[in-house]
Amino acid sequence: MHGPVTDSRFEIRNSKLLISNLESRIVLCLPTDNSQVIIPTTRFTWKMRSMEKRMGAPKISVCVPNYNFAEFLPRAIDSVLQQTFPDFEFLIIDDCSTDGSAEVIHNYAARDRRIRFIANPENLGMVGNWNLCLAEAKGEYIKYVFADDFLISPEALQKVLALCEGDSSVMLAGSSRNFVDPQGRFTQNVCPFKRDGIFAGKWVINRCLAAQKNLIGEPTAVMFRKKDAAPGFNPKYSQIVDQEMWFRLLERGNFAHAKEPLCAFRLHSGQQSAKNSNHRSAIDEVFWLNTEYLRKDFVKISEFSRRYIVYDNIYRLWKYYRVNHVPRLVAAADIESRYGYRKFRLLYPFYKSYKPFLRLFRKIATRLGA
Repeated sequence: MHGPVTDSRFEIRNSKLLISNLESRIVLCLPTDNSQVIIPTTRFTWKMRSMEKRMGAPKISVCVPNYNFAEFLPRAIDSVLQQTFPDFEFLIIDDCSTDGSAEVIHNYAARDRRIRFIANPENLGMVGNWNLCLAEAKGEYIKYVFADDFLISPEALQKVLALCEGDSSVMLAGSSRNFVDPQGRFTQNVCPFKRDGIFAGKWVINRCLAAQKNLIGEPTAVMFRKKDAAPGFNPKYSQIVDQEMWFRLLERGNFAHAKEPLCAFRLHSGQQSAKNSNHRSAIDEVFWLNTEYLRKDFVKISEFSRRYIVYDNIYRLWKYYRVNHVPRLVAAADIESRYGYRKFRLLYPFYKSYKPFLRLFRKIATRLGA
């Protein structure tokens, strides 16, 4: 930020903030004598919760984690400020942007007292910043709106909240979403569940595993209770970190869905998912998630489909090695440790013959809403 800030809504942290998931200690470096005050997280959290109970915590915390999206921030911020539901706090955390994002946020916060702005003193990374939003949020419910996305309807908050509170079994609520181009122009509506309703959480996990897709949506598309999200997003993941969280929530409850699109997801080259998609880590994460969930008792996918999914993961790894010119012996050793190299080579022609038919089947099933 530029210049001194005295408004308590601006939390410009020139002091050092140490965070590990959602558990840490806070170290404050006092500017007068450079001494430090260390506040244990448990005591600090307890005091904050006591204050929130006395003051009345908001129903919803709208969280905007930002890194270098100054170009898109105004539309995201405006879409939140235009909401008709009044009982929310608006938390924006900038992760050391270098593109003027802080100035954009500061200007909005100076005009609207609902905005609470935090500027990180050091870059926490994508998942670290998401988790800081969770830690700082005071509301009962969490609604992310990513800085490059935006809410379509001014009633988005109250409509998703109604889904959360309409049935006590609901752990996660969301809607269909519109994909838009970098200029914010509509390209397509994405609605995998085709209708309004409450769906069994474990059934949704089964569908996602069978399709090998996140059918639930990105964080901008959903809402959940803060208390249910502990211990936060798993820092082991970066590409499908949201899907891993949704699975954890849906193991414990149901998914409420609205067919009406309530948010827009912007597709552009600068988004983190686009940057990560071609990384080795993206392949590893799918492998980890499948390894964890395909063996669970509630997963009803056929044995053939499970074997196909596992082989497909290994094939993606093999393809990555070929595209990136990794030595064959290195690739073979990795595949041997995960699956068995001879087994992989033996099944290769059968996989290549079957895959086109599977793609066709999935395409037909999508059109029919199956």
